[in-house]
Amino acid sequence: MAVLSDSDRAAVALQWMRENRDVVNGTLTKADVRAAVNAMDTWANDNASALNTAIPTPARTVLTSSQKNAMFSMVTEKRYGAGA
Repeated sequence: MAVLSDSDRAAVALQWMRENRDVVNGTLTKADVRAAVNAMDTWANDNASALNTAIPTPARTVLTSSQKNAMFSMVTEKRYGAGA
């Protein structure tokens, strides 16, 4: 999958800012948030094959890209989500 489009990256940044107003109003600028979104999206794109390779073969060959994405999202939310 390619990196997100510019409008998708902007939408992510805007959603994050809406949900985290206290941080944006305090320390980070809109440009800082957008730069972070861009960097994370680029990192995800650059490392997608490494993540796929790390998945054990039975799951790697059976799961669809959407299923792998859903699983990875659950893992990262559990690791870094609210209260983590």
